[in-house]
Parts: sequence; structure tokens; C-alpha cells
Amino acid sequence: MPLIGSLKTLLLRGLLAGLVAGLLAATVGFTIGEPKVEAAIAIEEAASAKEQAQEPAGHTHGDEEEPLVSRSGQKAGQFLALGLAGLALGALFATAAHFARRHTALSGPKLALTLGLGGWAAIVAVPFFKYPANPPAVGDPDTINQRTLLWVAAVLLGFAAVGAGVFVFKLLRNQLETVRLIAGVAAFVLIVAVGYILLPGIDEVKDDFPASLLWQFRAASLAETATLWAALALGFAALTEFASRGSTPVSEPVATAG
Repeated sequence: MPLIGSLKTLLLRGLLAGLVAGLLAATVGFTIGEPKVEAAIAIEEAASAKEQAQEPAGHTHGDEEEPLVSRSGQKAGQFLALGLAGLALGALFATAAHFARRHTALSGPKLALTLGLGGWAAIVAVPFFKYPANPPAVGDPDTINQRTLLWVAAVLLGFAAVGAGVFVFKLLRNQLETVRLIAGVAAFVLIVAVGYILLPGIDEVKDDFPASLLWQFRAASLAETATLWAALALGFAALTEFASRGSTPVSEPVATAG
């Protein structure tokens, strides 16, 4: 089943799938992620109150600045933010599908699902398992630039690993399918392992921060991004299949002399 349609058609398809994916991811974040954020903020506020209580008498920090966006605004805003992010990601996904269909034997839903898996592995999985997400109470504000650059480096590592896996898979086109898959996965794992060794580690989690809350937050973050990519790939694949069926001509019954 070919991935039919012009770039404009694919973009519309990607925008629709991306919008739905973004809203679904926001729903997951709101449902299972926000309680963990609230708990982390409560820990941060309790620690701040304790520090203020230990300050010498007469010493004050001055008026604390109010956050630009309230917590209720942040909760509602994630639907807008992820909806817009889904639209942008859907457009990029459609563009990648448009060019990828010219260089692979995969087509239709299979191509969409493969792109979704590769994108998730490169942009989410590889960076996450090296630099996992942290709740609000974790992390030094002075190192945010360094952490951002390292995350970008991890994303580039993810693209390099996925690219290496695809290259090896295509290089062994005359081999058995299982051999090609094993070799491609081995190349991906090798590149990631080398990159993980070369990239410096970051551990800013305080010893007194609850380990269970930390991992629950990280699991919720991973579930949110996995929902985004899975819904995008599945939505794009479904829309592609619907379009392909709609474009298939219906054969006319052949009249017989009787």
C-alpha cells in the first residue's frame, strides 16, 4: 500500500494526527504526571519554609516573586502547549514521510509506524535513559544551560544511532530478514553505548528526595512522550490507510450475455 498524496496532503494528515496526539499526551500528563509534580512542589516549598525558619531573627529574603503563570494555568496550558507541539511534530513527521518514501521499500502504514518508532527512539528514548526527566524540586538552576546542551547532544546521538541501524539494515539487503534486523539493532546499541560512555553524567538529585516519587515522575514523563509518538504514528498510519482505500477504484461488474 503506497503512501499516496502530495506533500500538502501529507502535511494535512500529519497536522491532524499530531494535534490528536498532542491532546492525548496532555491528557496522560494531566492524569498521571500532575500529581507527581504537585508532590515535588510540596517538597520544595517545605524545604524552603524550613530554610526560612532557620534564618536569624530579622533576616528576610524580601518579597517573593509570584509565578508568571499559576499552577491552574500551567495545568490547563499543557493542553495548548502539547497541542501546538503535536501540530509542529506532525508537520515534521509528514515531511520526513514524504522524503523517506522515495528511499525505502516500506510504504503506507508500515512506513508511518517505522518512522514513529525511529523518531521516538532518537528523540525520546536515547536522551531519556542518559538524562532522565526530573521533577521541579530537582536540579540546579545554574546548570540549566549545560543540561540543555547535553540533552541536545543526546538527541544527536539518538539520530546517529538510528541512522547507523538503518544503514546496516540496508547494507545487508541480500541477507535473511532476521540477520538484517539483528545487525541493525546491534549497530544502534553499539553507537548508543559508546555515546553514553563519552557523554558526562549528571546527578543533581538530593539524597533526601523520595526515590519512589522520582521514578514515578520519570515513568509518567516517559508515558507522556510515548503516548505522543505512538498516537502520532498510529494516527498517521490510520489516515494513510483510509486514504488508500478511498482512492482504490471499484471494479465494475462484467455483464454476461444470457
